[in-house]
Formats: sequence, C-alpha cells, structure tokens
Amino acid sequence: MKIAFVSTRGIPNNYGGFEQFAEYISVGLAARGHEVVVYSPHFHPYKEDSYKGVRIKHIYSPETWMGSSVGSFFYDFSSLKDALKKENFDIIYEAGYTSIVPAYIWFNVKNIKYPIFTTNMDGLEYKRTKFNKWVRKFVFWEERTTVKHSHYLIADNMGIHDYYKEKYGKESKFLAYGADIHDDYKAEYLEEYGLKPEEYYIVVARLEPENNIVMAIDGYLKSKENGKRPLIIVGKTNTPHGMELVAKYGEEKSVRFVGGIYDFNKLNSIRHFSKAYFHGHSVGGTNPSLLEAMASSCFIFAHDNIFNRAVLNENALYYPSVEKVTEILDDIDNVVISYKKTYTDNNIDVIKKEYSWEHLVDEHENYFKWLLEQKHK
Repeated sequence: MKIAFVSTRGIPNNYGGFEQFAEYISVGLAARGHEVVVYSPHFHPYKEDSYKGVRIKHIYSPETWMGSSVGSFFYDFSSLKDALKKENFDIIYEAGYTSIVPAYIWFNVKNIKYPIFTTNMDGLEYKRTKFNKWVRKFVFWEERTTVKHSHYLIADNMGIHDYYKEKYGKESKFLAYGADIHDDYKAEYLEEYGLKPEEYYIVVARLEPENNIVMAIDGYLKSKENGKRPLIIVGKTNTPHGMELVAKYGEEKSVRFVGGIYDFNKLNSIRHFSKAYFHGHSVGGTNPSLLEAMASSCFIFAHDNIFNRAVLNENALYYPSVEKVTEILDDIDNVVISYKKTYTDNNIDVIKKEYSWEHLVDEHENYFKWLLEQKHK
C-alpha cells in the first residue's frame, strides 16, 4: 500500500501526540514493506528526505511568521495539494481536522474516488475553553463539515466513537495511540527538583482550563497533604491560563510549577516515582500523556468523564469535584494500600495488550487493508 500521513508537524517527533503516533506507525508500516510518506513543515529540524524507511516530504509552512492558528491552514492545503497532484496514494490519513477543512472543500474530497480519505477526529475541539465562543462555533462547523467530506472517520477513544455515532449517525474506527513500557527509571532525576520517591504528587498537562488543573490544585490545598507532600505541575506556563495559574498559586509553597520537561527519560522517571498522578483532561479522546502515565506505573487519579473511563475503566480513582480530590488525599495512606498495586499492575497489562505500538501497527495495517477492500467491492 502507498499511504500518506498529512497534517502532522513531521517526524521524528519533535512536537506532540500526533507526531509521536505518525513516527511509530509510519516506521512500523514501512518495515512491513509499505510505501509510507509523512508530510513535514519546512522548519522541522530534521532535514533528510527519509527516516527509518519512511519518505518525508518537506512542505513550506508560513506558521513561523503567521502563527500556527492561521499558518497551519496554508500548510495543510499545500500538503494535500501535493498529495493529490504529485503522488498516487492509496490512502491519505488526515491527523486532525481543524486546519484541513478548507482544503477538503476546495478539492471536493468527498467526491474523489481515489485515494481513500480517513480522518482522525481527535477530541471535541469545539469544547476547548481556550477558544472564544465565535471560534468554538467555527470549529463546530468544521467538525460537521469534516464528517460530511471524509470517506471514513477514526476515533482514538470509544467515547469519541460513540459521540460521532450518536451526533451524526456515522461510524468511526476505534484506533488508539500507543505507549512504551520502560524499566530504566532513575531516582536521581528527582534531585534536580528537590524531590524524593513517593513524596510528591504530579500533574503533566498543557495548562488549559479543560484540563481541570484548578480542581486538582484546590482539592490538594484543602487536604491534609498540603504542606506535607508537594504538588508538582509540569507544563509550559506561557499560555494565558498558565499565567493565570501562576499568578493565583505561585506563592503557595506546596504547589510548584516546574515548566515543561522534554527529556522523555527524565519525565517518565518523575512520573514513575510520584505518590499519585492527576489526569484532568476532559474534552480530548485518548490522551497520549495518560497512556504514558499508565505505562510508567503511575497511581492515577482521573477527572471523571467518559474519555478517561474508556481508557482506565476501574483502574483509577475518579474525581468530579474539588471536594472529591480532598477526600481522596485526606485518606491517601489507606487509598494507597487498598488500590495502588492492583491499579498500576492492571494498567501495565492494558498497555501491553491494547496500546503497545506493535499491536497498533497491526491494527492500522489491517484497517488500511480493509479500506482498500471496501473500495474494490
């Protein structure tokens, strides 16, 4: 098969979840003999034309001077134009929809017989509170338009799958992200942050309102753990909400904002040695950082919503409110004895069975073969 991955910021991964996914899946498919192309913006630091058997097409992106919000529309348009005019793909995999919609309309992809378009719908983007109400209306229109134009949809979470079935009556294929299980955790990474194993709590997230960081912080501050074991917030603080959080909680001695941590081995170790891990994401699908926390044997406290429950099932403690966070932390010693080992062991098993990259390469290869079979029926 000849497959294109469009709308990522290139491989090797230098950015985030879609890019990590594109790297693992494209390399895995190429190793099985498929011709795979990943589109990459010209400013990506990796300048070669291939990576581990995957061909890379470097496309000019004006994001560097227009900003990602606007520039990504032009980058996606140019990438799709190249894919349709200069290549002969069997399948075009579109990573996310929010900046591809104009290109879908312009090229009238819903009426293109070949190649086959399949779109990963990511999360419920119109619910992201970083957008004002007009942007949210526009993004909701984009969602509807993508559903209309795509040949097939992909959902990375069963909650997302059910949403599209109920909202639009359209089926989507459940295909998740993956995570690696490591055994090279090093406690010395904690020294840089003045931490000791099992003596801190952690949040790893983009500092945006829908990730419910305020709920975790307020629940922690009201608990008996405040002043006993610190709450570490990992994430860039230069977002508007990040700056609000620092302004509000920056003087709290027990709440520490340490910025982003981009050394993956260091981050995994800091996750692994935590007393517990707060996962507050509430509008996305399967969040890569949640899978990484599971793979790092974290004891997870998760915001109570359908997306998190679809991944964690009964292997986490859930909090819908500040009060519930406080209640859990006030009884932390009993909670750890009762649940930690069972939940962490179960989550490792889930990662091995359902979210290993090798398994997901299998799943994507089978899905792409199925797509071609549908076309030839």
